[in-house]
Order: sequence, then structure tokens, then C-alpha cells
Amino acid sequence: MTTMKLVFISLLLLSTAPYASLALRTQVHSLSESSNSKNYLTTQELWFNQTLDHFSPFDHHKFPQRYYEFLDYFRISDGPIFLEICGESSCNGIVNDYISVLAKKFGAAVVSLEHRYYGRSLPFKSTTTENLRFLSSKQALFDLAVFRQYYQESLNLKLNRTSVENPWFVFGGSYAGALSAWFRLKFPHLTCGSLASSAVVLAIHNFTEFDQQIGESAGAECKATLQETTQLVEERLASNKQAVKALFDAAELEIDGDFLYFLADAAVIAFQYGNPDIVCSTLVKAKNNGDDLVEAYAKYVKEYYLGTFGSSVQTYNQKYLKDTSLNKHTGDRLWWFQVCTEVAYFQVAPSNDSIRSSKVDARYHLDLCKNVFGEGIYPEVDVTNIYYGGTNISGSKIVFANGSQDPWRHASKQTSSPDMPSFLISCHNCGHCTDIRGCPQTPLSLEGNARNCSSPEAVEKVRHQIIEKMDLWLSECRAGSWSSM
Repeated sequence: MTTMKLVFISLLLLSTAPYASLALRTQVHSLSESSNSKNYLTTQELWFNQTLDHFSPFDHHKFPQRYYEFLDYFRISDGPIFLEICGESSCNGIVNDYISVLAKKFGAAVVSLEHRYYGRSLPFKSTTTENLRFLSSKQALFDLAVFRQYYQESLNLKLNRTSVENPWFVFGGSYAGALSAWFRLKFPHLTCGSLASSAVVLAIHNFTEFDQQIGESAGAECKATLQETTQLVEERLASNKQAVKALFDAAELEIDGDFLYFLADAAVIAFQYGNPDIVCSTLVKAKNNGDDLVEAYAKYVKEYYLGTFGSSVQTYNQKYLKDTSLNKHTGDRLWWFQVCTEVAYFQVAPSNDSIRSSKVDARYHLDLCKNVFGEGIYPEVDVTNIYYGGTNISGSKIVFANGSQDPWRHASKQTSSPDMPSFLISCHNCGHCTDIRGCPQTPLSLEGNARNCSSPEAVEKVRHQIIEKMDLWLSECRAGSWSSM
């Protein structure tokens, strides 16, 4: 589903959102919502017992998994069921984004399942590396399949009917967008189709395109200023690292790589979530005025990234990532485990013309995986892409959508095929999950309102194309049998 560290900025941002932010170490954290009740269709928790290990014929342990349902728009006679996948963060309700608009249009029930291990869906009382052995996308997909069957049966019971199969449609953004695409790939008989928003379906070891996209989105002047700022920070690190870290309120980051990753993410988040001018205007103005760029960037980081956006320095501290107790930073450790075992997405500095420090390289990431989780932990990128197909996914009835300024789009499917259209929403502030969240992508725009996008027309055009595909595929479901889809 922002920078690795992201994956849960959500944590805060994500803590309430169904989609995480892959960019940051913060939990993708990403798309975070406040406790404002208007941000949710519902926050009423429901529970069911989920199988812990779907791949063992002997282990039948269960754990409680949290979910939500919203039936206000549901047309009981023939309405579809929308399954909204929660990603790498706590799932605190069904968010009132553009999916709620689609639910009204199609008369759909909306259900949302929290990802295993995240939030309150806890199989264990600690997150030791041994206890994380059942945390994977493969297990999560089976969770969704089992839940889908469970919910259909429970809905039939609630409505006093038997053997009814509603048409289902699956939604997800970011990592959850990948899960949405993979669910249709692996369980085509259980859903009429999927919307894969900013879906990171390609596992990548050295994700240099990530940094390159930030440079492209920034434009020449802002890019050059960001690069100069990075160089100046590195020079000060060499002469007085304690002072420069303290300037950013990040003195606790003893590992220089953690500090430099933190600074890279702070810039990334502005582009990823539709607020590019916040960082560019600040630095370019400082440059033109002859002000100290490092001090100007520190002011931005403290006021916006740590303040308004709500990220945390601890998210980047490997000391805290090693903490196996359950706490508010647990989601960061969980996402890093998935990164370090399945998908990588290592946002390394390109060999030339990089914005982020060259010290944020593959070795830094691999050392983090080893330090946090122990020997023998590394991402099986090739295995993941063989299993799912990467951007050559051989599925059907999956809609992919990406924002032009989102660095994560380079891990998504960006070429269309007849049964898997891919749409690019192009505008100055079209970033991560724009089709679902509007602009900016955080803070939340109710119902995914696109009025603040620099080109609302571009967003609405893609949404219209998504609706056309949904209407077609749901109609085909109703007309045919599940086995023929």
C-alpha cells in the first residue's frame, strides 16, 4: 500500500486507514485519519475466529480477527458486497472515502477485514521473529478468502435466506492494493473483480526508480535544492553529527543511515501524498533568500513531517524496531518484517543524480533486517514475483490506477491489457491512491473529493472508467455462474 518507514505513518495516519503508506518507515502509515467520526462510515468492531496457519494440515489454531460492516446503502434484493482490504496498519473502521460513493451508486454492503497481526488482530502476545512466521501476504490472502465465505454465510443467516451468493468486488490501496489484485488472481471464483489502487505488485530489491520519481516530480529547481540540502547535511554529519541530528529533533537516531532515511522520507511524503509545494516552496524560497538550507529543511521536518503529518522519529530507530512488545510502534516492526522477507522495496539511492544520501543503500537495508530480526532474514523477492507474477500478473478483471507523482507507481502495473486496464491520473498533486482518496491524499478528503486536485477532471475521468468496468463485471456476475468468471 508511504517509504518503507512509512508503512504506517499510518501508523498514525494509518492507524485509522485501510491503506498504509509504503513510503515511510512510519507505517505506511500513511493515510491516517483522525478520530473524527465523519471520517468513517462505521467504527463498530466485529470479530470472527481465523485460522492461524492455512498451509498446515495439522495445526488448527485460531486467532480473533477484527472486521467491520456497513449496510446503510445495501440493496438487499441484489446488491453487491464490497470487500475493502485493510493493509499494514491498524484498521479502526471503514473510512469515508470514494469507496463510499461507489457503495451508494451500486447499492453495496461494505465490509473491511483487518490484516493479521496489525491493530487488534493479534495471534500472539509478542512479536518475536519466531512469532512472526505466520505473517505473510499468502496467509493474508487466505484470511480474506475464509472471511469472504464466513461473511456470506452470516449475511444469509441474518437475512433468513439460504444458498444466496451476492456479487463481490474487492478494493485495496498500496500494499492492500496488491492484495486486492492478488486475491482476484488466486481466488477468481470468489470475486467479480478488483480495484488495485497504487498497487505495489512488483517486489523490488533495489528500488532506485523511487528516488528518481521524486526528482522528476520535484522539477529541476526543487530537485537541485533537495540535493544540495542532502549534501550539506552529510557534511555536517561528518563534522558534528550530534548537533545536526538535534537540529531535526532526531538525536535518538544513533545509526546515521536511520537518520538519513528519516530525512529522505520527510521529503518523499510531500510528493507521495499530494502536498509537493509544502517542501519545494520552503526550500526554494530559502535558497533564493540565501538562508541556511539545513535549518530551513529542519523547520519543515519538525513543523510538517513530525507535526502536521504526524510521523515519529522512533519509527526510524532500529532500537525500537527490535522491541517485540505490543505497543504503538508495533506496526512498524510488522511491516519491516514483511519487507525483509517478501517484497524488499528497498528505496536505495541511484548511483547517479540521487536526492537521498548514497548511504541509504542495499547494505543499509540488509543490515537493518539482520539487526532487527536476526540472522537468515532477507527478502525473497524472486520467489514473491514468481508466485504472483509481478507486473506480468496473469489475472483478469482487475483495474489498476496510479497517480502520476506517486513514486510507488513504479512497483505497480502501468500497462493495460484487455481484461486488466491500468489508468494513470496525471496532475501536479496526484499521488498515492488518488482515485480513492482525492487530493491531497492526507489529510482525508471526505468521499475522496477531488476538488483540490490540480486537475479534478483527470481524477473524475479515471473514476468514470473504473465505474464502467465495475458495472460490466458485476453485471456479468449476475448473468453467469461463479464458475464461469
